Amino acid sequence: MLSSLPFNKKLLNQPKNPKWIVFCDFDETYYSHEMTEEQREDVKRLEAFVAEKSEAGQLMLGWVTGSSLDSVTSKMEKGGFHQFPHFIASNLGTEIVYTSDAHFGQPDAEWMKRLDAQGFSDEKIEDILETIREKGIHLRPQTQLGSSGYKKNFYYQEQDERTDLHHLSFIQTLAKERGVAVNINKCNPLAGDPADCYDVDFLPVGTGKDEIVSFMLNQYDLSKDQGFAFGDSGNDLRMLQSVTHGFLVQNATAEAKRHHHQICHHGYAKGIYETLKTVMYKHEEAHS
Repeated sequence: MLSSLPFNKKLLNQPKNPKWIVFCDFDETYYSHEMTEEQREDVKRLEAFVAEKSEAGQLMLGWVTGSSLDSVTSKMEKGGFHQFPHFIASNLGTEIVYTSDAHFGQPDAEWMKRLDAQGFSDEKIEDILETIREKGIHLRPQTQLGSSGYKKNFYYQEQDERTDLHHLSFIQTLAKERGVAVNINKCNPLAGDPADCYDVDFLPVGTGKDEIVSFMLNQYDLSKDQGFAFGDSGNDLRMLQSVTHGFLVQNATAEAKRHHHQICHHGYAKGIYETLKTVMYKHEEAHS
């Protein structure tokens, strides 16, 4: 549980009526797995900016990540982070936990109701996997992201282009028939994934990173124009397209850059900070 963490981090003020919400992928977007000293300074600068805007009641920031909450907090410690965001949507955006000062550790009750209504279960996923195995398609369970009742993660090893297209299309069609969402993207080795593999993630229908964006904007009565999103890979693209200000960080994968053309001038936290500052300043100038 968050309340029993063995380290202290700053908790941000919770704005009642924020003007902006920022949605950030975590691994290889906000958090660099190399985390050089320069990148640590970039994170500190971004944290200070977010804290200032949060204190002024203007901005909320959340991490929307494939990783578990335990994995995220472990990386916070490793990366030398000084503060939590306002919320963390973990396990591929299937779970929302608030991490601001007034609501630290509280899950979003409305989101939990939405998940429970989908009938997502281990039995349903095992039934899908059995059918996939019968077709001679092999999926290997992922372990590094942490387990969750609302997401099941696998790797599909690349073969050849024609076979991959056939196999992955079959998985997508089958999941849709069985009432389960599936997220399929090329793996990013920089984030700890194996090379030459695809992520295959089974989720409840109506969840995922883009659905988190829609839900949170609706919760705070904000438009797409008042949302920022930052990511680095293919599984972030729907999230980026759910807001007006959706950016890939400069260190994004080549695959992601082929499909999305709004890109930060810099990578990681520096790219996020510079983009937020520039866009928000232009908006303030236009409305002053």
